[in-house]
Amino acid sequence: MTKDKIEKLISQLTLQEKVDMIHGNGFFATKGVERLGIPPFRTSDGPRGVRKDFENDAWKDIGLSYDAVSYLPCNTALAATWNRELAYSMGKLLGKEARGRGKDMILAPGINIMRSPLCGRSFEYMGEDPHLVSEMAVPLVQGIEENDVAACVKHFAVNNQETRRFDVDVEVSERALREIYLPGFEAAVRRGRTKGVMGAYNKLRGTHCCHHAHLLNDILRGEWGFEGITVSDWGGVHDTREALMNGLDMEMSGTSDFDAYYMADPLVRMIESGEVDGKTAVARIDEKVRHILQVMNRLHMLDGERSAGSYNDYEDKAALRQAARESVVLLKNDRGILPLDPKKVKKLLVVGENANRAHAPGGGSAEIKALYEITPLMGIHMLLGGNTSVVYKPGYFNDDPGNICANTDGSERGKTAEDKIRHQQEMNEKYLQEALAAAADADAVIFVGGLTHDYDSEGQDRADMKLPYGQDRLITELLKIRPDTVVALVAGSPVDMRAWLDDAASLVFSWYAGMEGGIALAEVLFGKFNPSGRLPETFPFTEADCPAVVLGEFPGQDKVSYGEDIFVGYRYYDTYDVAPAFPFGYGLSYTDFVMTGIRAEVIEDTVLSKGVKVSFDISNIGGQAGAAVAQIYVADKYPRVRKAAKELKAFEKIYLEAGETREVTIMLEREAFTYYDEASHSFVADAGSYMLLLAKNAEEIVDVTEIEFTV
Repeated sequence: MTKDKIEKLISQLTLQEKVDMIHGNGFFATKGVERLGIPPFRTSDGPRGVRKDFENDAWKDIGLSYDAVSYLPCNTALAATWNRELAYSMGKLLGKEARGRGKDMILAPGINIMRSPLCGRSFEYMGEDPHLVSEMAVPLVQGIEENDVAACVKHFAVNNQETRRFDVDVEVSERALREIYLPGFEAAVRRGRTKGVMGAYNKLRGTHCCHHAHLLNDILRGEWGFEGITVSDWGGVHDTREALMNGLDMEMSGTSDFDAYYMADPLVRMIESGEVDGKTAVARIDEKVRHILQVMNRLHMLDGERSAGSYNDYEDKAALRQAARESVVLLKNDRGILPLDPKKVKKLLVVGENANRAHAPGGGSAEIKALYEITPLMGIHMLLGGNTSVVYKPGYFNDDPGNICANTDGSERGKTAEDKIRHQQEMNEKYLQEALAAAADADAVIFVGGLTHDYDSEGQDRADMKLPYGQDRLITELLKIRPDTVVALVAGSPVDMRAWLDDAASLVFSWYAGMEGGIALAEVLFGKFNPSGRLPETFPFTEADCPAVVLGEFPGQDKVSYGEDIFVGYRYYDTYDVAPAFPFGYGLSYTDFVMTGIRAEVIEDTVLSKGVKVSFDISNIGGQAGAAVAQIYVADKYPRVRKAAKELKAFEKIYLEAGETREVTIMLEREAFTYYDEASHSFVADAGSYMLLLAKNAEEIVDVTEIEFTV
């Protein structure tokens, strides 16, 4: 459909029909205009898959079987792969399933920066570094939108906590906003060409983000050229006039009084009463409708030539398993305990409630009605087969329904908080002793613990990084009896490991890794897959080390000050010389890699003005094939403004056979050397000397070269 036809369509719409198109007429859909062939616009939650269907006007599960879908790795797991191709493949799968379920927009990906490890929605996001987030978000968006489905990157912007998320007012410098919190969104818009952006619940400098003129009009559309639909978070609109004038296209909420939404009947009454200039108001409404129709047109919703999509295709399961495999991060393997040899393990003890838990149903709006989910316990059984006796002991007590087989002794639960705590303690002690007794005569012991969506969840932040349910004591006691215990954690964000970290020889970190996550973890533990995941965020020892706590505020009260400014994540730990438990970008392998010979050439380019070609050599000197993640950091040798000690500006995941050596070349564009200058309101690059650091992670620099940059 041409622009002229879209304009003609707009001219045929009544005011009421236009207003019906810009607000929810159901929890996940707007109203169409049947007489003109304009369909409703249907959305669905979906960072980890397409959410189950609810009744149109009630938060009630429809109760049918058709909406069970593929359960994808959470965004943090995907970021931990450091693999752009996997991000694209997962986006393509998500978009295909959204279209197969009849959706027009999938409310994904979540790309807010992990400012604090305590944020309840960290598992939905893609790490602490704006470059990593940008590089993973772009192919994810592109994959989604290949299927005639709109992506919707969220939550724009500075939505970095769940505490008081509906009204907390964020104070952040313009430099930090531009350098840390906005680059992922800009990349998704400029490079990914996303058709949707969701506003955040919180305020920025006193104004709610869902109708924030500077964010939505000046930056998003004015600077970045966004041509898609801006959608409110559900219940994120607070004022009719501001929503009308300040760049929001579509208001959605979670209440069933659809005509009472701010951009529904109140908007019509405001126009009819003369509270706003009618001509101006209609022009703004037309603009919103135009954005919606343009996206509908690009999705082939108006011409009948649209992809049908599909879901639960069995050929997609291989891609899901590969994404889960590559997300697993090997954090410790001091005595070479891993991988375990299946032929030598005749009796295996698996301890830990998370070994038997399904995580798909939890987490808030990220919940998934999964077609299936392979738990770690199931995956271990599947891999080992019938020649190994696998004994399972929960080890700690948690009777949440997310457990496949809830830990319950059938006793009557106490109804007071004190009774519940006492019962928890009694059951923890019972399960602890049963696990310790079973550990003595097993050939190997694997502990699978971590967090659940009781803790990693929308609507709440964690109080601290401690492992719940008495897990620290259990791990400590297991390691006393069996120092060779393999510790595997499943979680969406870092945990405090100080109680037992020094004693654990092996440590594996998995995430909410999707429907194939359990078998992927088993394959890593038993050497069927060589781990290649890298941390997308710094793992501090404790939340007290986090820059948002040390230099800023978390979670704040009615206002939260981002006093750490640009020093988020490793930028803080590096610059302020604070040792983390595990640094950003860290991860081990069952083979060894050597990266050497970094060299750089400053080149002229008519488009970029200047760029730098960086080359280095990488060798697999171990005994098996594997993947390394080469990371390039930039450090300004003599900065004119305060900067972090170094910043990630490029990375590449490289697969090598045993004994293979390869030359790798990466281009650094001029933007890799810029910072945001608040005086000129622009990114600038100063002339001077820059160090290019070749690294395995933020702490392990393996080679350095220097360039001179002239402007």
